[in-house]
Amino acid sequence: MAEIVVFHSALGLRPAIRRFADHLRDHGHTVHTPDLFGGGVFDDLDAGVAHRDTIGVPVLIGRAQDAVTDLPGELVYAGFSMGTGPAQLLAGTRPGARGALLIQGALGLDTLGLDSWPAGVPVQLHVAADDPWFSRDDAMGATAAIPDALLDYHEYPIDGHLFADADWREHDPAATTAMLAAITAWLEAR
Repeated sequence: MAEIVVFHSALGLRPAIRRFADHLRDHGHTVHTPDLFGGGVFDDLDAGVAHRDTIGVPVLIGRAQDAVTDLPGELVYAGFSMGTGPAQLLAGTRPGARGALLIQGALGLDTLGLDSWPAGVPVQLHVAADDPWFSRDDAMGATAAIPDALLDYHEYPIDGHLFADADWREHDPAATTAMLAAITAWLEAR
């Protein structure tokens, strides 16, 4: 079983993230859910993004790095939307990473300051086909430097961004169920 750290979206550490972590725990994994916003939770994505910008990305990355300092290196790094940045960065730079699980977002390696993706670190990416915050072109650009053999790409024929959050207006139960099944299977190999 894997040890996983899950980074939340710009909505904060909402119940949906805790339920996702519990789902993974129910499958035997050890899961950590650091709160990068220090308790801030939002019901409006623009307000959450504004809060992110107030804190600043460098501070949030520092908080993510601090959150894993005492954890083993052999982690799967997972992130939802905003949380994909720290997940990718840590999976790409921290020795021993077992994978990156990216949900509703990804960044290009150049944005992360990486010259290449580490050999042997698999990536699973889940996106909506018509996401107003993260397009198919964004996904293709973000994953272009990741070898095909390491990339497990899942695109759902839906619109909306945070489709896996059951408490969010864009929630899609069928896509969420398919996503959870794919994640569960992928994690079995970690």
